[in-house]
Amino acid sequence: MSPRATIARKSAVREEVHIASVSPISPALRDFSQPWLDLNDRSVLVTGGTGSFGKHFLKTVIAQYKPRRLIIFSRDELKQFEMAQDFPPEKYPFIRYFIGDVRDRDRLDLALRDVDYVVHAAAMKQVPTAEYNPFECIRTNVFGAENVVTACLRRGVKRVVALSTDKAANPVNLYGASKLASDKIFVAANNLAGADGTRFSVVRYGNVFGSRGSVVPFFRKLAAEGAQSLPITDTRMTRFWITLTQGVNFVLSSMEMMRGGEIYVPKIPSTTIPQLASLVSPDLKQHVVGIRPGEKLHETMIPADDAHATVELDDRYVILQSFASDARDAYLRRGGRPVPEGFSYSSDSNPERLDARGLQTLLQLAHA
Repeated sequence: MSPRATIARKSAVREEVHIASVSPISPALRDFSQPWLDLNDRSVLVTGGTGSFGKHFLKTVIAQYKPRRLIIFSRDELKQFEMAQDFPPEKYPFIRYFIGDVRDRDRLDLALRDVDYVVHAAAMKQVPTAEYNPFECIRTNVFGAENVVTACLRRGVKRVVALSTDKAANPVNLYGASKLASDKIFVAANNLAGADGTRFSVVRYGNVFGSRGSVVPFFRKLAAEGAQSLPITDTRMTRFWITLTQGVNFVLSSMEMMRGGEIYVPKIPSTTIPQLASLVSPDLKQHVVGIRPGEKLHETMIPADDAHATVELDDRYVILQSFASDARDAYLRRGGRPVPEGFSYSSDSNPERLDARGLQTLLQLAHA
């Protein structure tokens, strides 16, 4: 067995959790490690590379590949300095720490010289922050997306995957609307690239369990500070959940199978927020504070309006450009199947629901 296959097998075993499902058999948490993308001797750039995703992406690449260059592109010099302490250039000479902002097209153009693959993870992600600072959100999430596309086309990058969010589907807040605009920009960029030019695709997934912006660290902080109860927006609220390991694997495998123009959506479990709060602090009571402005009761990753363009694979859904008949045929040949008319993928109707044991395993994985 190859080293990569061994890693994938260990990862699959490590991430097996119990899911309460409507089906008789509860499936394991999916690994998303296949198909395998070969990054050996390749140059890779990650925008927003000092964030939660970027750090885990770097760890994954170091553990599994020998890239020619791995460029961490971000505007936070302190985070880059701290990252360099953990991954010093002396030990990892292929790592480059590149200060820059996706709002600056010229800086992007310089950073993308001789780069093969790009993962676009830079974004303003906090819903309240975006609502209060709308112009800043648009400049980063929309104009920044345009700059990444333009610079990648100019530099002849081979493949680009942009990270999206479940909030981009039927958005009700500015963050979601800006990411929907970003998704449209990356999908349409394939029309500018020509038949042999840069390929652009998008991955869209839910809340990352245990990341800096997740509710889990917030609940744990309140519990550690002696809170008497935990704030719950609504007892009915549900969310999709994915681990950082899954997220990185999903990006890499999607980048391997992409033809250009797809939006990839992983099959991941969901749970209610009260269940999550009970797991983090089972002894604390909960009190309802109401839904915040711009917040949804449930999240949707595939609206019913996109069902006609969506095909289902074993571990993910693929939303295709409506006119991409060749791509659709290619996914059907590899075992994909059209979803039913009117299909939608939402956290409240998701048949895969985490039980208490599955949530506990996710919590352990998030802080391993």
